[in-house]
Amino acid sequence: MAKPFIKWVGGKTQLITEISQRLPSYIQEGLPYIYVEPFSGSAAFALHLLDSENPPSAVILNDINIDLINLYRVVKSNPHELLEFLKNIQIEYDALEGKEAKQPYYYAKREAFNLRNTDDVEHAGLFIFLNRAGFNGLYRVNRKNEFNVPIGSYKKPNFVFEETILKASKLLSNVEIYTGNYNDTLHHLEKFNRQKLAVFFYLDPPYKPLSDSSSFTSYAKDSFDDEDQVELKSFCDLLNERNYQWLLSNSDTTNLDSTNRFFDELYSNYTIDRVKASRSINSKGSKRGQINELLIRNY
Repeated sequence: MAKPFIKWVGGKTQLITEISQRLPSYIQEGLPYIYVEPFSGSAAFALHLLDSENPPSAVILNDINIDLINLYRVVKSNPHELLEFLKNIQIEYDALEGKEAKQPYYYAKREAFNLRNTDDVEHAGLFIFLNRAGFNGLYRVNRKNEFNVPIGSYKKPNFVFEETILKASKLLSNVEIYTGNYNDTLHHLEKFNRQKLAVFFYLDPPYKPLSDSSSFTSYAKDSFDDEDQVELKSFCDLLNERNYQWLLSNSDTTNLDSTNRFFDELYSNYTIDRVKASRSINSKGSKRGQINELLIRNY
């Protein structure tokens, strides 16, 4: 099975089965359709569909994170060059014994990444290096769009996963990849869908934090707050008006406060399911484990 080539907080690998069970009937029946993912993240579900027995006829992937989209494009078009860069990084990093010796190397690469003046392949390689060597696989930036995740405690992280990258490259070969606001995907789609095929949107926005300590939504320089969540619901309404099927995932605010029914009220006109997911980003071990997440759909 195709796997994501990056770690990503909130990645959907563990929810693939739950989402697959809720796909529109035309997808389950193997009929032609276009798949659109406006918040691509690790693209776990897109890769799953592309690697399935009945893949989409066309795919549009989008994310506002330009560094992430550059990585997608490099994996798609220059996988062998990327792997060569990562092999050199692997040799250099493995030669440094202990975290103290690795720290100057890590922070030098982080600074190089933030300068954003290297070629696309090297920038993509630095993305994977920081993703694998940084704390908990986080991608977090400040208001200046500077990646600021500290070094992790991994003794020998692996940066070279050749089979995963080459398989993803093959699957992405005919995928349309864009960077921009999620609203832009509708314009891309309507220029693209001349055959008037069925369209399925999967929306996986930055989750509404359940608490201050669980807020990891700053994967782009602009945060995604409650007002943005409300605007996204308006976008879903627009998709519904145009007869596009969509499924959206988000956090369940009732996990910590049963009276906080933010999404239940916001999406009251749609179908809302609660499914179990493992939380692994809380620094306190006692607060990790199974919690509810929401899968909301208009069909």
